[in-house]
Amino acid sequence: MSFHDHARIMLVSGKGGDGHISFRREKYVAAGGPDGGDGGNGGSIIFEVEDGMHTLSSFRHKYKFTAGNGEDGGKKRCHGKNGSDMILKVPEGTVILDAKTEKVIADLSGDNRRVVVLRGGRGGKGNMNYATPTMQVPKYAQPGGDARELEVRLELKLIADVGLVGFPNAGKSTFLSKVSNARPKIADYPFTTLVPQLGVVDLDDENGFVIADIPGLIEGAAEGAGLGHEFLRHIERTRLLLHIVDVSGLNGRDPVEDVQTINKELVQYKADLEKRPQILAANKTDLIFPEEGKEDPAERLRKIYEPLGVPVFPISAATGAGVRELLYGILKKLEELPEEPVVFRQEYDPMQDEAEDHLPYTVERSEDDKNTFIVEGPRIERMLGYTNLDSEKGFRFFQRFLKENGILDELEAAGIREGDTVRMYGLAFDYYPDKEKDEEQ
Repeated sequence: MSFHDHARIMLVSGKGGDGHISFRREKYVAAGGPDGGDGGNGGSIIFEVEDGMHTLSSFRHKYKFTAGNGEDGGKKRCHGKNGSDMILKVPEGTVILDAKTEKVIADLSGDNRRVVVLRGGRGGKGNMNYATPTMQVPKYAQPGGDARELEVRLELKLIADVGLVGFPNAGKSTFLSKVSNARPKIADYPFTTLVPQLGVVDLDDENGFVIADIPGLIEGAAEGAGLGHEFLRHIERTRLLLHIVDVSGLNGRDPVEDVQTINKELVQYKADLEKRPQILAANKTDLIFPEEGKEDPAERLRKIYEPLGVPVFPISAATGAGVRELLYGILKKLEELPEEPVVFRQEYDPMQDEAEDHLPYTVERSEDDKNTFIVEGPRIERMLGYTNLDSEKGFRFFQRFLKENGILDELEAAGIREGDTVRMYGLAFDYYPDKEKDEEQ
């Protein structure tokens, strides 16, 4: 059985429909007014939690997910149809990250079950929106907003109170099968568990807890050796780590060295895991055969780790010895810990990029020609794209836009003089002061 807990996909929102340019044509009406309708909004990319979904396998064979484009506006004030949203279903616990920066966009866990990651382009306004008493026949309309692309990584991080860690064949799967409703495959070879397992532990009338069996780690897991990176991410959700260590010595392993090795891997993967509360379960005590003059390995672990605040419980997952005491020890520890689930805070909001529409304009004097000024800004570029500057009314409309948005004031503050040149995205204009403004002063 394969388990897919990460994916890399490309998201494309829908383009907004263009506004329409048209004029009313009716019988006995010589010159009807503008009636060009607005374009529809482009579809958005939305992620939703799907109950009962446990893997990201649906993203295994498809890379690109595209929302629908908005329809263009039509004549007779017809509004273009909005583009269809692309809704992607994911299991609870899915974290969405920007593929380039690795910053968290959203964590779909807890109450956060739906998130819009990319909003579609807004629909362009038809020419019916630009009619004024002095401009009754506007011959321009607004184009729709552009589609946007974003490559993201999806990571499924299991949500559990307790995470089981330890070397392969330490007895984690056996322990989980005895104490919970989980039914992991159990066999006597390394990497028994290839799929993270979740189980619910019920303790008589007490509250239960959720426990996750993280597949066995090996040295070098933090660098990706074996299946390390595939599963270490699931430990990040847990409030408490239960470290199962084989103390039988039958495989020639030293339990203290095993604990140190696993802890080293956890710290190398993510430094704050070192501070995660931990309990040690000294497993396979039924296979210990005391030798004269040789210290009990479980007692050895106690002497080293309990002074560090890490409780040690000798158990035998196979026979059940000490398991009950361990479970109540886990419950007691969980009651001392904050109940808030581990949720990854947002580090990057792709939709904030839309705020570029409102970024301040830049007005700079050209280094090559002191009589030339360069003006740039996202909204200026788009305005030039849908304004007919060849018509007198279109040019006056654009001039008013520059005045109302403070661009002319910024040019004057930069030292522009009459007759100087203003360049905007390949277009050049001669500057002449606003005579009405001068007269008012």
